[in-house]
Amino acid sequence: MPVKIRLQRHGRKGKPFYWIVAADARSKRDGKLLEKIGTYNPNTNPATVELDIDKAVVWLQNGAQPTDTARTLLSYKGAMLKNHLAGGVRKGALTEEQAEEKFKAWLDQKSGLVTTKEEGLAKAKVDAKAKVLAAEKAVNEARVKANEPVEEVSEETANDSEETASNEEE
Repeated sequence: MPVKIRLQRHGRKGKPFYWIVAADARSKRDGKLLEKIGTYNPNTNPATVELDIDKAVVWLQNGAQPTDTARTLLSYKGAMLKNHLAGGVRKGALTEEQAEEKFKAWLDQKSGLVTTKEEGLAKAKVDAKAKVLAAEKAVNEARVKANEPVEEVSEETANDSEETASNEEE
């Protein structure tokens, strides 16, 4: 029985939510599955991927073929790398400890990149909010100036007010 690792759609219209599943290649997209491996939510920024890496590696080692999108998600979470390192351990190129060390180093680097992206998005959101607030203040100030009554000031009144101001300073 050919097995595929693929996405199974859930959620409502316009708001997809996917399960990452191992399923028979002949079953329908949302049909019978063999095992649920994880979830994928593209509605968040950055997209949320929850994956049981060990289950995914077991399915990959047993010959399951991921679809293009599932392969991308498996690579994003490190399941493809872990499978690759496990192959090196089987061939004797690496020890189990070396493989785990490489995988943990990759995970640390990846989590740093994701954290940087999340911080950048949060900063962009705050900047956009500040920009909108500044534009709103400018519009409000222009509106206030437009509604102020215009007073005609004669030259004599202007001169009197200047003399009064200079007398107050002394």
